[in-house]
Amino acid sequence: MTKKFFRVLLSTALLFPLRGSVQAAEVIKIDGSSTVFPVTEAVAEEFQTTNKGAQVTVGISGTGGGFKKFCRGETDLSNASRPISKKEMDACWESGVQYIELPIAFDALTVVVSPKNALESITVAELKKMWEPAAQGKVNRWSQVNPSWPDQPLKLYGAGSDSGTFDYFTEAVVGKAKSSRGDYTASEDDNVLVQGVSQDANALGYFGFAYYAENQDKIKALKIDGGKGPVEASAATVENGTYAPLGRPIFIYVSKKALKRPEVKQFVEFYLQKAGGLVKEVKYVPLPDSAYAKDLERLNKGQTGTAFGGKNVVGITIQEVLSRRLAS
Repeated sequence: MTKKFFRVLLSTALLFPLRGSVQAAEVIKIDGSSTVFPVTEAVAEEFQTTNKGAQVTVGISGTGGGFKKFCRGETDLSNASRPISKKEMDACWESGVQYIELPIAFDALTVVVSPKNALESITVAELKKMWEPAAQGKVNRWSQVNPSWPDQPLKLYGAGSDSGTFDYFTEAVVGKAKSSRGDYTASEDDNVLVQGVSQDANALGYFGFAYYAENQDKIKALKIDGGKGPVEASAATVENGTYAPLGRPIFIYVSKKALKRPEVKQFVEFYLQKAGGLVKEVKYVPLPDSAYAKDLERLNKGQTGTAFGGKNVVGITIQEVLSRRLAS
């Protein structure tokens, strides 16, 4: 796994030619979350060393943008940093797209500032005061959030409205998905957000942990106080459930129709077999081996549906995700 994909601004889909045993076949098309992208990209790199004649395209149009394409039948897999929504479920149903939901990892959604910023932690209440819709045009300086903070301009960077990270962050912090001030620098490409925060001592942003981990020399993660004291973003705090409410599951969704193509089936099986190690490599939190075995069983049985009922569940633990049952 190279670092170049984190550094390059990805405005279009990336094409991975794959080498090995698979004969010439149709392109395997994947799009969606930039948070999940590093895992899927790593799988594609591994897959290309052992397969020949297959091609995989991986786009980053955001979770919402990815589901729009997926539910129109334009892609075979969809990367998602939140569960499929009720609206997206309806769109897939209307177009006859059946899907298999596969949790692949946990992420610590990370709030970051410039290393020049003296702040070390922040409460959820302070984040809400920054990001709620009522803050637009009114909360423009750090001191307006907390009087003990510097009287300096507050520059915000965050996920775009098609991003599952945007949906999760707003629900966890503001209390309602998609409820956010609009006067901030938004992008579905987390590399853009990293660059913005790193270059501005008065900036604050948020994105998936992998992008923080890859850029620790440029940005600083804040500890999050959800009411029980500041907790750092780490694999350990995600695993034990203390990094609340910003610990979250991430997923891939696979079209049941696409799985009839041998190259797609082989790719997804490879994904689940390699996910644990590659998830850890790109700095997310892998699921237990038994979870990937369960995913593989779900795939082979063609078990469609979602375990989340079209809702985003904030603060859910790894154990709670694994205990949920699928429903159409």
